Amino acid sequence: MNVRARAELEGITPYALGQTIEEIKEQYGLTKVRKLSDNENVYGTSSKVREAIMQASSNLAFYPDGLTSGIVEKLSTYYKMDQKQFLVSNGSEEIIRLLTRAYIDKNDEAVMAEVTFPRYKTNVVIEGGRAVTVPMIDGRHDLKKMQEAINEKTKMVFVCNPNNPTGTIVAKQDLLSFIDNVPSNVLIIMDEAYFEYTDSDEFLDTMPLLDQYQNIVILRTFSKIYGLASLRVGYGIMHEDIATELHKVRDVFNVNQLAQEAAMAAIEDQDFVKDCAAKNSVERAFLREKFKELEIDSFPSQSNFLFAFTNRPVIQKLTENGVLVRQMHLPGYKEAFRITLGTHEDHEFILQIVSQLFHERAV
Repeated sequence: MNVRARAELEGITPYALGQTIEEIKEQYGLTKVRKLSDNENVYGTSSKVREAIMQASSNLAFYPDGLTSGIVEKLSTYYKMDQKQFLVSNGSEEIIRLLTRAYIDKNDEAVMAEVTFPRYKTNVVIEGGRAVTVPMIDGRHDLKKMQEAINEKTKMVFVCNPNNPTGTIVAKQDLLSFIDNVPSNVLIIMDEAYFEYTDSDEFLDTMPLLDQYQNIVILRTFSKIYGLASLRVGYGIMHEDIATELHKVRDVFNVNQLAQEAAMAAIEDQDFVKDCAAKNSVERAFLREKFKELEIDSFPSQSNFLFAFTNRPVIQKLTENGVLVRQMHLPGYKEAFRITLGTHEDHEFILQIVSQLFHERAV
């Protein structure tokens, strides 16, 4: 073909998507598949969300609220912050794209962890920038080395906390020190998609820092604990000057009306959120300990998933039995995978499969 795409796209591959549930069922002759590969909320959504969607379905012929004013008002009330500091998006990933579109010039640099959400790097590269990746320490951001990587070309740094895919957080004091030492002309992107799942005293609440550090942008989402992954609603909290710039480059009507109504209803049901978080904490501790007994180690997670690793062949066995996980890579380990935390029944089923595999190999 004679028409060539931009040079920046040459090294980019599309985001990796696994097989569909129907494909897995057909391939292995299964009637049930447990999808634990994409960090979705296994407890579903609030009943209030379903009611809101049904009520809004009569208005499908009309364009959605282009300013997402209803969600912004709800978020402003919930967080007790000015409405001008919020930007609602088609998933928090859209804000990553808007940030790079608005602030990354050709040859600008962005600093990030080596093993983190891959769309940071992709969007930086698309805009002609350079992604500077810093190796991690035991699945955690090396904030000291990230600090050292910042130079006059750096436009932004990404800190995913808890980190996807490792599930780890950075220590509160370490992160505070890092934020304090990042130059004020460098954006600090705090991706906190999983913050509702944290229960550690070491997790830093960044919201109170926004007044002091006007270069912080906090990303959060309705896709995870609120259970709205299919509707794609995220949001950013930032200084109003940054929000103004992002509004210039965002798509018109970027969040559909059903998604807006669902998100507004979801905010109102914090009992659902607390219940999901409590169940997740129990199951996270349970599965991590049981995995350890089976010689499957994992990073200490503060999210709704585990990054597990072992030298035993478990991924194929899980797939054959209808348990979908996301294969990862970790030097020194034959098998590394990210598994979404399921229900207790899910975990009992998984442990039965893995135990059976290990027994077969021992015979």
